[in-house]
Amino acid sequence: MADTRSNSDGELNHVDKTVCEIVVVRHGETEWNANKRIQGHLDIDLNDIGRQQAVAVAERLARESKINAVYSSDLKRALETAKTIASRCGGIQVMQDPNLRERHLGDLQGVVYGEGPTIKTKAYEALQSHRRDLEIPGGGESLNQLYERCTASLQTIATKHRGERVVVVTHGGVIRALHQRASIGKSHRAGRILNVSINVLNLSDSDDWVIKSWGDVSHLNGAGYLDSGFGGDRTSG
Repeated sequence: MADTRSNSDGELNHVDKTVCEIVVVRHGETEWNANKRIQGHLDIDLNDIGRQQAVAVAERLARESKINAVYSSDLKRALETAKTIASRCGGIQVMQDPNLRERHLGDLQGVVYGEGPTIKTKAYEALQSHRRDLEIPGGGESLNQLYERCTASLQTIATKHRGERVVVVTHGGVIRALHQRASIGKSHRAGRILNVSINVLNLSDSDDWVIKSWGDVSHLNGAGYLDSGFGGDRTSG
């Protein structure tokens, strides 16, 4: 039987058979987000607000067109968000992909952002640098390394799920890199990447990426979100 769930506009949302529609969602809020403490690869749980946010985005997606698959970073804040979505969208199994992890931020991981310039000066300077090939001291990744791993992961997912609608739950830095890939030759800016924001991309087998919608948090009415967007700005974490 054909799926008849509608999108938020009340219209049926059919995916073009030549593309994969990927709904990219940032994880829900953590206490470290709220305290402006840099996470990177450190494995921090959602807080209570983050869990409410996860339910809000899950209930929205459950009202829209059928979700065929759910992928997630293997870090707990993303994985719990993804499992909440999957459970409300037909009990789909979440597939974990470490290539969807946040950028490794080296010596800055665990540091309150405002203290970075004084207690981890070299790492902070690397984070602020515009050099895309510069790794962060302490085992951190360059922007280029982040870009290569997460864009390759998304293209692999798209190739596997052509003609389908897929949810990918990941992190602010990753989403910013995906936006960069989809915006090559365009002037569209990513802006802040808020917790549980919805960002829809269409990917084709020809490696063509199109942004369909970006930064939608309309489902958070009443659930609350961080106005600062910390963790989803250019520094991420």
